[in-house]
Amino acid sequence: MNHTENYEGIKLDIQTGEIPISDDVQQEIRDAIGRLKRHISVVNFVDVYFTDKSEKTTDAKKVGIRFGIPGNDAYASDSGDNWMELLKNVEEKLRRQLVKIKR
Repeated sequence: MNHTENYEGIKLDIQTGEIPISDDVQQEIRDAIGRLKRHISVVNFVDVYFTDKSEKTTDAKKVGIRFGIPGNDAYASDSGDNWMELLKNVEEKLRRQLVKIKR
Protein backbone atom coordinates (compact mmCIF):
# COMPACT_ATOMS: atom_id res chain seq x y z
CA MET A 1 0.00 0.00 0.00
CA ASN A 2 1.25 3.44 -0.88
CA HIS A 3 -0.55 6.34 0.72
CA THR A 4 0.16 9.97 -0.17
CA GLU A 5 -1.48 12.99 1.38
CA ASN A 6 -0.87 16.66 2.08
CA TYR A 7 -0.54 17.00 5.85
CA GLU A 8 -0.32 20.61 7.03
CA GLY A 9 1.43 21.65 3.82
CA ILE A 10 3.86 18.71 3.90
CA LYS A 11 3.79 15.95 1.31
CA LEU A 12 3.43 12.76 3.36
CA ASP A 13 4.19 9.49 1.55
CA ILE A 14 3.69 6.20 3.41
CA GLN A 15 5.02 3.08 1.69
CA THR A 16 4.03 -0.25 3.20
CA GLY A 17 4.16 -2.76 0.37
CA GLU A 18 1.52 -5.35 1.28
CA ILE A 19 1.57 -4.62 5.03
CA PRO A 20 -1.77 -3.44 6.44
CA ILE A 21 -1.27 -0.33 8.59
CA SER A 22 -4.02 0.61 11.05
CA ASP A 23 -5.58 4.06 11.32
CA ASP A 24 -3.95 4.38 14.76
CA VAL A 25 -0.48 3.92 13.23
CA GLN A 26 -1.27 6.45 10.48
CA GLN A 27 -2.44 8.96 13.10
CA GLU A 28 0.72 8.36 15.16
CA ILE A 29 2.76 9.23 12.05
CA ARG A 30 0.87 12.54 11.71
CA ASP A 31 1.29 13.27 15.41
CA ALA A 32 5.04 12.56 15.21
CA ILE A 33 5.38 14.95 12.26
CA GLY A 34 3.59 17.63 14.26
CA ARG A 35 5.95 17.18 17.21
CA LEU A 36 9.05 17.13 14.98
CA LYS A 37 8.01 20.25 13.06
CA ARG A 38 8.61 22.27 16.23
CA HIS A 39 12.36 21.72 15.81
CA ILE A 40 12.77 22.90 12.20
CA SER A 41 11.22 25.77 10.27
CA VAL A 42 10.86 24.19 6.81
CA VAL A 43 9.75 20.63 6.06
CA ASN A 44 9.20 19.83 2.37
CA PHE A 45 8.21 16.17 2.60
CA VAL A 46 8.13 13.13 4.86
CA ASP A 47 8.59 9.59 3.51
CA VAL A 48 7.72 6.68 5.80
CA TYR A 49 8.82 3.13 4.94
CA PHE A 50 7.42 -0.01 6.57
CA THR A 51 9.06 -3.40 6.03
CA ASP A 52 8.01 -6.73 7.51
CA LYS A 53 10.37 -9.69 7.13
CA SER A 54 8.12 -12.37 8.62
CA GLU A 55 10.73 -15.06 7.98
CA LYS A 56 12.99 -13.48 10.64
CA THR A 57 12.35 -14.60 14.20
CA THR A 58 13.45 -11.35 15.88
CA ASP A 59 13.21 -7.72 14.80
CA ALA A 60 11.03 -8.68 11.86
CA LYS A 61 9.49 -5.22 11.43
CA LYS A 62 11.36 -2.12 10.31
CA VAL A 63 10.32 1.52 10.10
CA GLY A 64 12.32 4.23 8.35
CA ILE A 65 11.41 7.91 8.09
CA ARG A 66 13.04 10.48 5.80
CA PHE A 67 12.38 14.09 6.79
CA GLY A 68 12.86 16.30 3.72
CA ILE A 69 14.40 19.55 4.95
CA PRO A 70 16.66 22.15 3.31
CA GLY A 71 20.21 20.78 3.06
CA ASN A 72 20.72 17.14 3.91
CA ASP A 73 17.54 15.23 4.73
CA ALA A 74 17.20 13.71 8.20
CA TYR A 75 16.70 9.93 8.17
CA ALA A 76 16.26 7.41 10.95
CA SER A 77 15.14 3.79 11.15
CA ASP A 78 14.62 1.09 13.73
CA SER A 79 13.60 -2.54 13.77
CA GLY A 80 11.68 -4.60 16.29
CA ASP A 81 8.31 -6.23 16.76
CA ASN A 82 5.85 -3.38 17.48
CA TRP A 83 4.96 -0.65 14.93
CA MET A 84 4.02 1.99 17.54
CA GLU A 85 7.19 1.44 19.56
CA LEU A 86 9.29 1.63 16.40
CA LEU A 87 7.63 4.90 15.38
CA LYS A 88 8.40 6.43 18.78
CA ASN A 89 12.05 5.29 18.58
CA VAL A 90 12.47 6.69 15.07
CA GLU A 91 10.79 9.95 16.12
CA GLU A 92 13.29 10.33 18.98
CA LYS A 93 16.25 9.66 16.65
CA LEU A 94 14.92 12.28 14.20
CA ARG A 95 14.30 14.77 17.02
CA ARG A 96 17.94 14.52 18.09
CA GLN A 97 19.10 15.11 14.50
CA LEU A 98 16.81 18.12 14.03
CA VAL A 99 17.94 19.69 17.32
CA LYS A 100 21.58 19.39 16.18
CA ILE A 101 20.75 20.94 12.79
CA LYS A 102 18.88 23.81 14.44
CA ARG A 103 21.92 24.85 16.51
